[in-house]
Amino acid sequence: MKFFADTANFDDISELVAMGLLDGVTTNPSLIAKSGGQFVEVVKQICGIVEGPVSAEVVATDHKDMMREADVLRAIADNVCIKVPLTIDGLKTCRALSNDGTMVNVTLCFSANQALLAAKAGASFISPFVGRLDDIGYDGMDLIGDIRLIYDNYAFATEILVASVRHPVHVLESARIGADVMTAPPAVIKALFNHPLTDKGLDGFAADWAKTGQTKV
Repeated sequence: MKFFADTANFDDISELVAMGLLDGVTTNPSLIAKSGGQFVEVVKQICGIVEGPVSAEVVATDHKDMMREADVLRAIADNVCIKVPLTIDGLKTCRALSNDGTMVNVTLCFSANQALLAAKAGASFISPFVGRLDDIGYDGMDLIGDIRLIYDNYAFATEILVASVRHPVHVLESARIGADVMTAPPAVIKALFNHPLTDKGLDGFAADWAKTGQTKV
């Protein structure tokens, strides 16, 4: 499963790249705003750090303006993936861009029927929001299972990009179901390292080393 970071923070992105953990980045207007930078320049800098897809979201809601914004964004770098909402105009834009060879990430997916539409529109990625479904009393991972089944039934090329990931269990369940990608805040990705027995083991090694009286290898 590919790991994308849901952030626009350069330091976090660079750290994950250095660890070999990062396959791409997803951004949105809110994350760009938090970075304090100018939208196009922030996306350009991220594309220079990351080799994989970098999702940059349009803010327009009609097809014509989405295409205009997409032209600006895809000119930034070859690895820009245009992020569009799962609306009628969004899917029109998805089809037009995918026909032109541009990667498209269809976002704000909350049902398997919506995911089916996105795949038929030629989406490179579909982004189901599991955390937001959990928030309203549904099990978001059930949606990932349904999409995986449907896409496998018809050999759709669209990759399932699990979004709104809140904790390590979401990552584990995504991998168990067979999602292609998950995107999470850097803090969630780093939390995958955590286990009390790892900490206990390290403490034990340090204590045993101290008993030798040596200070360095």
